[in-house]
Amino acid sequence: MKKLGLASALLLAMTGAQAYQFEVQGQSEYIDSTVNDKNFTGSVQGTYYLKNVDSTKGPLAEAAFLNQASNVALAYTYAPVDLGDVISIESHTYGVKGEAYIPTKFVPAYASASYNHTKLTLDADNDTFKDNGDRYAVELGAVIVPNFLVAVGYTSVVDTIALDAFGIMNNGIAKAVGEAATIADDQDAITARVKYVGAIDGTNMAIGFESGLVYGESTAYQLKTDLYLNPQLSVGASYAESSYDDVLPNKAWGVNVNYFITPAVAVGASYVNANAEKGSVLDTQTVGVNAKFRF
Repeated sequence: MKKLGLASALLLAMTGAQAYQFEVQGQSEYIDSTVNDKNFTGSVQGTYYLKNVDSTKGPLAEAAFLNQASNVALAYTYAPVDLGDVISIESHTYGVKGEAYIPTKFVPAYASASYNHTKLTLDADNDTFKDNGDRYAVELGAVIVPNFLVAVGYTSVVDTIALDAFGIMNNGIAKAVGEAATIADDQDAITARVKYVGAIDGTNMAIGFESGLVYGESTAYQLKTDLYLNPQLSVGASYAESSYDDVLPNKAWGVNVNYFITPAVAVGASYVNANAEKGSVLDTQTVGVNAKFRF
């Protein structure tokens, strides 16, 4: 009977669940730059929502945001990069994050806090170097009108190699590295972002956009937009740019597509093209695939 109950719950989740409380997603990116040996990253994230999330309010991809669903999440990314035959870099990034939407008599308030830790190993000319880095971030904001979030925050990066595991899941490894390079030796950064998702009148479609700013040693901004052709299918585009003067890519544009096979199972693909202004040896392209399961 226990096996039958488990099988029934799994079948319900995969075929027609309209509410969920857990979300597990995985992602892998293929990295191709002028000097690397064509590496793959691997990322996973698990999210627990404090209350059931209703997935009938709009685009399935934005169900948690539309429900103002408070949550806690864990994330991990493994990223190896081989720079020719001389240098090999391997990083492991772990993250924990909490988000809360708090009703008030004015507008819903928003708060988030996260901690990430990166372990990096570099092999060069038969010598091995190891480093560790931590980063802490907090955000405060409000949903000033329905489905329109405005938030400002503070990020402290103890070591510039410390990446954001959740940023990698949302924006890809190339943009996450660019953000860390933007903060650089300043170690402290101010952030700001806005996010909106809304229906397109008279259609089954919706539009979403998100923009963000990072002010550290240098300044970076990013823009993202998604067109939801229906609640299941979306296509999107993004652009990010930083003012730092480095050999790392400081501009990146990308496209993505995501499709919910059922309300509980989704697959997607992404492409990012990141360019470096100081020479082209680290010009990078990434191709990513992802999958998401809710229950």
